[in-house]
Amino acid sequence: MTLKEKYKKEVIPTMVKEFGYKSMMAVPKVSKVVVNTGIGKMVVGKPGAEQTKVYETVIHDLSLITGQRPVLTKAKKSIAGFKTREGMPLGVMVTLRGKKMYDFLTRLIDIAFPRSRDFRGISVKSFDRSGNLTAAVKESIIFPEISPEKTRIIFGFEITLATTAKTKKEGERLLKLMGFPLKTEK
Repeated sequence: MTLKEKYKKEVIPTMVKEFGYKSMMAVPKVSKVVVNTGIGKMVVGKPGAEQTKVYETVIHDLSLITGQRPVLTKAKKSIAGFKTREGMPLGVMVTLRGKKMYDFLTRLIDIAFPRSRDFRGISVKSFDRSGNLTAAVKESIIFPEISPEKTRIIFGFEITLATTAKTKKEGERLLKLMGFPLKTEK
């Protein structure tokens, strides 16, 4: 059963029963997933050719992980203290929706999190008041698409799951029912 089918067949009826929604359309859902990483520390102080090599490698690896080509984010203004210049590449991000989002979430839950070193679950403190989850992945090599032997750069990134939930409790319950490994705080 795919994650989308699980949502429709198991999560919606359970959420309607627990929270008393009047309509199935009122049940919260995951609307988008944003994956982003900062490459500022990797490129600062390097010549142009080396900077290009770094961010092309990160873009390539992130596109393998997500199945969609990421966007390069650039500095809006120069800041001497951080050694950045206007237009300098500082990050890479990709926004996933629809089928690609569900495929990515399936691989994240079933393959990547279990392969992560010392993983004991995602803290419920990672939720904001609106029920959105932001989790960090320390190493990109936990995804099977990335070969640890061939990769030159190991980087971490942040995954933000935007939900249509109104409260933190609804967002937590939604992701728990979808199979996310959430750990309860004591």
